[in-house]
Amino acid sequence: MELQNRIEELFARPTTHYTEEYYEVFDQLKAALNEGQVRAAEPAAEGWKANTWVKKGILLGFRIGRIVEMHGLGLPFYDKHTYPLKWIPPGQNVRVVPGGSSIRDGCYVGKNVTCMPPMYVNVGAYVDDGTMIDSHALVGSCAQIGKRVHLSAAAQIGGVLEPVGALPVIIEDEVLVGGNCGVFEGTIVGQAAVLAAGVILTGSTPVYDLVRDSVHRREGDQPLKIPPGAVVVPGARAVNRGRGKDWGLSLYTPVIIKYRDEKTDQSVRLEELLR
Repeated sequence: MELQNRIEELFARPTTHYTEEYYEVFDQLKAALNEGQVRAAEPAAEGWKANTWVKKGILLGFRIGRIVEMHGLGLPFYDKHTYPLKWIPPGQNVRVVPGGSSIRDGCYVGKNVTCMPPMYVNVGAYVDDGTMIDSHALVGSCAQIGKRVHLSAAAQIGGVLEPVGALPVIIEDEVLVGGNCGVFEGTIVGQAAVLAAGVILTGSTPVYDLVRDSVHRREGDQPLKIPPGAVVVPGARAVNRGRGKDWGLSLYTPVIIKYRDEKTDQSVRLEELLR
């Protein structure tokens, strides 16, 4: 609570002169993020909630940072000095395979995570134990990734750092995110769901559930939620009026075609061998 109060107070100060106090408080927050002791969002009794003070602290780190030359993989790059590359202790058994991957300081990466090149994990993210982040995959700022998730090649998990009260993207335990998927705007993907290759989910995307005869949408401040165990594939719906109808056009829409069963489990079990 003391750390929260200090961040709230420093974030509200209208100044461009940053004393050592700013850096000390930010370093405390970053250490807590690296250890998974605080999170940009966390599960609560009523569902997931954003921790606005944590996101304020991350933004504070950008505000007080200076652009400096850094070195990694033998090449120089330029970023805020408050956000260097993350160092992961060997005891966590994290695999970062050579080939251009980056993990930014100020995020949590759990035990037995596998990172295939090139992939990127941004500040404020939380990647839980046993997850696979495949080639060209992105875990955006403050995104929350559960245990034993598979983010397939080129999957994009969007970041939601601002506004500070907005919920980031949540991928719950044992979800399979197929290749070239995109999950954005605070969408929650429920436990053990499967997103087939090419599925795009945004806050304005209606998802048609053929099994339960319903449509899942974002309602007011509540994010789009994909039910646990849902199997989602890319689909299309016809434009039924105006020129769109005359031209025979259709619009992209994700469709839930079934809920996870033994056959689905067998088809995704191969990833266990890769870990």
